[in-house]
Amino acid sequence: MTFLLLIYIDPELLQSLSQEEYDAQMRQCLHHADVLQAQGTLQLAQRLRPPATARTLRTRDGQSRIVDGPFAETREILAGFNLIEAADADAAMCIARQFPWAAYGSIEVREVEPMGSASQPC
Repeated sequence: MTFLLLIYIDPELLQSLSQEEYDAQMRQCLHHADVLQAQGTLQLAQRLRPPATARTLRTRDGQSRIVDGPFAETREILAGFNLIEAADADAAMCIARQFPWAAYGSIEVREVEPMGSASQPC
């Protein structure tokens, strides 16, 4: 089964780390990702640029509107993601627990639904 781990961080919590602590967390995270990739568990991992660099598209009543930044103002921001393979949701959650970022925000674990799996209407 394929799962997406969405990494959300609270910038204030992350900023409470010293540069040395942050660097150590990042090294540990990257090492762990290398191990998971070698095992065939981690398919893809990416960090995202800060929300201030984002643009959000919204279309309503045929009219498109683009705004700078994220659409929703939240305390936690989407900072990155990991695409993993796991036996089930519990195994995916175990993998998520091995990353340090839940201490600075949250990690949302969602199963990926294959594009062709949606039933077609008659």
